[in-house]
This record gives sequence, C-alpha cells and structure tokens, in this order.
Amino acid sequence: MSIIRPKIKILDDDHKEMILEEAKAILEVQGVFIENQEAIEMFDQNGINHEGLRYFIPPDLVDKCLETVPHEITLFDRDGNEHITLKEDNVHFDPGSAAIFILDEDTGEIRGAVSKDFIRFSRVVEQLEYIEAQSSAIIYQDVPKEAQDWHRLYLALSNCYKPIVTGTFRKESFSIMREILLACRLSEDDLARKPLAIFDACPSPPLKWSDLTTQSLIDAAKSMIPSEFVSMPLAGASAPITLIGSITQHCAECLAGVAIVQLTKRGAPLIWGGSPAVFDMKTGTTPMGAIETMMINLGDVEMGKFLNLPTHAYMGLSDSKIPDSQAGFEAGMGALLAGLAGINVISGPGMLDFESTQSIEKLIIDNEIAGMVKRLLQGIEDYGSPFASEILKDYEEKEELLSHPSTLKYFRKELFFPSIIIDRMTRDSWKNNGSKSTRKRAKDLSKKLLEKSSIKPIDNQLANELDHIAEKSLR
Repeated sequence: MSIIRPKIKILDDDHKEMILEEAKAILEVQGVFIENQEAIEMFDQNGINHEGLRYFIPPDLVDKCLETVPHEITLFDRDGNEHITLKEDNVHFDPGSAAIFILDEDTGEIRGAVSKDFIRFSRVVEQLEYIEAQSSAIIYQDVPKEAQDWHRLYLALSNCYKPIVTGTFRKESFSIMREILLACRLSEDDLARKPLAIFDACPSPPLKWSDLTTQSLIDAAKSMIPSEFVSMPLAGASAPITLIGSITQHCAECLAGVAIVQLTKRGAPLIWGGSPAVFDMKTGTTPMGAIETMMINLGDVEMGKFLNLPTHAYMGLSDSKIPDSQAGFEAGMGALLAGLAGINVISGPGMLDFESTQSIEKLIIDNEIAGMVKRLLQGIEDYGSPFASEILKDYEEKEELLSHPSTLKYFRKELFFPSIIIDRMTRDSWKNNGSKSTRKRAKDLSKKLLEKSSIKPIDNQLANELDHIAEKSLR
C-alpha cells in the first residue's frame, strides 16, 4: 500500500466556506447576466428576480441545484469501452482546446493550421500513454467557418479512439455534433450512459453567461453530455487583482453555471473547471505559465473539491513560443502542481503562446511530464518491514544488489521508464546518437509515432457513417 498520496493545498476549510458564502451572496445581491432566451424563460419560471438581463440567484436555489450534481463522471472511448473516471483525486491529461496556430515541426514557424495538421495531432495523441483524452485542439482554416466546430469533432473521432474535450462556437453546431456522437453509440440512452465527449462552456468575466455558452450548457444537459465550466477571471483586468478575489469570482460564475445546468435537467453531469490568469502589468498579456495563475487554478479546484464535484484546470502549458527551457519549466511546474492538487481533467499539454498555439513536439515532451507526475502520485510503497536491513545483509555476499530478488521483483513497479525523449545516456552515448536536444528527439519521435498503425482503428461502418454526416452537413 502507498504510505501517503502526495498532495498540495493552498486554502484552509474556513476560507473555502467564506469564499462559497461570498460567491452565493454575489449571485444574490449583484447577480449574473444571462443573455440566452431559453435560460431567461427557465429562470423566470423558477421565480428568480431580475433587473433586465441581470438575474439574482438566491442561495437556497444554488444549494438545491448543488444537491443534484453527480459527484463523478466516467468517460468511455469511441468504441464504448470504459476509459477514465473523473472523481476524487484521479488525474487525467488532455491537450488544451481551440488553439488558432500550429508550430510547424519542419520549418520551426508558427502558422495557421489546416485540417491535415489536426489529423496528425490526433494520431499522435492516440499513441501517447499518459495523455488519456483528446481535444478539439486546433482551429483549422480549410473548411467553412460555420463547419469548424463539428468538423473538428468528426476528424478527431475518425483518427483517435480516446474520449474528447470539445465545444461549440456556434449554437447551430450542437445538433450536428450530437449526431456525430450518436453515430458512435446505440441510442440516446446509450450515449447518456457512456459519455464520449465533454463540452467546454466559458462564462464571460465578470459574472456573465453569454447566449452561446448558456445554450451549450442547456443543450448538453438535455442529452446528459457533461459540460465543463471554463471560467476565465483575469486578475487585475476583469477580476480582482487579489488571488482570493479571483477565486471568489470564479466560484460565483461556476455556481451560476450549476444553476443553469441543473434547472435544465436535474442530475445532468458537469465539471467545475477554468482557465484563469493574472494580467501581466508590464506586457499587457495573460500569462498561463505565471505562478499566480497556477495558484488561482489551485484555489478554484479546491473549491470544486469542497463541493465534491469533478474538477478541471488549464495547467501544464507555457507562454513560450517554442518548446524551450521556459516551456519545460512552466509545463513541468503546472503539471506537477495540478497532479498534487488531484485535478481530474488537466488541459494544456502541447500548448504554447497563451493558449494560442499547439505543438506536437511539446505534446510529446509533456507526455513524459505527465508520466512522471503519475509516478509521483503513486507515492512510496510499503511492502512490509523490515524495509532495508534484510536486503543489506545480502550485500555483504555479492557486493551488489542488481541481481537481488527484491530488485528483480520490484524495479518495474518502483521505477518510471521514460521514452527516448528523456536523456539519461552517458555523454559519449549522447554524442554517438547525434547530440540531440529534447526538442529534436521529440521531432524525431513524432515521425515514428505517425508511421505507427492506429492502436484502435475505427470500424469501417462507423467511419462511413461519420463521413456521410460530414458530407451531408457540408452541403
């Protein structure tokens, strides 16, 4: 058994209670802006007071809605097999969503993406052991704008079997995306029982749920598809500069989302997530690799866990423009802190440049980081005492422990074995292998991964059905 699971916390229980109560008070007194007509009618039917589009949600209604939220979500792969469960401190990684650029491995240039880039990205994700879900990672420009939402879902599921984190930028997209998901299941009930996709929905800070994002929550809830709140308070610009103030605003925005989802359909699944940042006062940017951004994320997640909800955060990404040392330490720090916090869905592997760019090279490097994080979270194992004395007695006979029965029995369990991305060679061996940097090794490995056959090839009948939906929808 593990002696203890390594953890980190930045809020005590008293402050969590204070944040929760203040967030409820904000919704009751200051209110939240609701732009969506269906949500407005639903709020009116529930007798929620308002001034124009500003609705004042009472605390007792928030509490009532929290009571019906599922405490865990199991996601299934394209073939309907159980894949990951979002609960407690289970940790899973996926690439972040909706980058608008790709870092070209061949030219080293950041450029606009095309669908071929997304296909390559999805195929690499399928091969990576520690990236357990895929995402609508890149917005590409070689399909009509009105098709971009559902087309990414179509290509993702055509090229990778893993469950997907996705979302919509147009209200009209949801029905097509739902049709694509249903093609992978036997019925609507089967899709509800075996969810394949998470739909991100981002409130607009401060305290506003737009027409589009609210509709996404409503549509997903009706089909029992998990919604993932991606609240984005920007400390010092659209949220208080104090970290605890931003955490409180995030809590209020997410509680409003809870009300929308549960009033739509009691028991609909949701994930308490976010992508906050601090505003960099020197550059005017939104650094995702800033330690304060990571601290806000940790506080946000602790509030979600305080409410016993599945959690999400954008961590493990970098503001650097290339996979360099900055990308390494920002991604490593973020992923490690996210793991120690027990975040259920960690989005960010592969991402650079303030969430705007995806990089296959960084994705492959981040897979190693994710593997190391998972090894840490296994903790130190107690195999029974004495822990060392009996083993050390045997050292006197051979003056080595490499061949000792305990070494042979436990080394595969105790040690994390990285891929060729991590350099542990002697200096001479490193020179003989081309003196390659981490980035160069990642580039070489990407080519090998893309040459591999699919781990779980898509069924021909399903592939044809997805093609048919895409062709019909493009017309």
